Amino acid sequence: MKDPALGMIEFKSVAKGFKVTDDMVKKAPVTLVSTNAICPGKYMIIIGGEVADVDESLKEGLAMGNDMIINHIFLPHVHEDIIPAISGTTKVDNFEALGIVETFSVSACVEAADIAAKATGIKLVEIRLANGLGGKGFFVFTGSQHDVEESLKRAKDYIRSTGMLAGAEIIENPHPEMLEKGVYW
Repeated sequence: MKDPALGMIEFKSVAKGFKVTDDMVKKAPVTLVSTNAICPGKYMIIIGGEVADVDESLKEGLAMGNDMIINHIFLPHVHEDIIPAISGTTKVDNFEALGIVETFSVSACVEAADIAAKATGIKLVEIRLANGLGGKGFFVFTGSQHDVEESLKRAKDYIRSTGMLAGAEIIENPHPEMLEKGVYW
């Protein structure tokens, strides 16, 4: 696995987010998966790399960000589909049933996607975080009907425990035009 760990910090301040991004990538050799302002007026940093490096970099970010931090996550053995789904580079050759999970928190979205991907043999299609979503997140995945149902259940169980579930649906047999224009970017 190329990036066995993932760290993420969500900030109240865009300016603080820029500064902490620089501090984090200088602290340890990590890959900057994403660093940008997000809706509504917040900032998000996502890093990947070896477990110890991500841990060290994330600790630096948390120390530097202190009271400007909204939330953070550390996934030491992140599923291999997570980073491509966030960066929009996932390739899917065959769509089956679809699961869609929507959250009120970007951190909860990423954690739930990791849980769903590890639960069964589903394939993550995309993870969208905050921009154009009023600060919410969602992820889409495909697989056999049974796997999609089980992964959706596991993701919902986790998100419900956080109070961040906005919605979840299954599409048993997605129409090809909907896939082309609504799901697969």
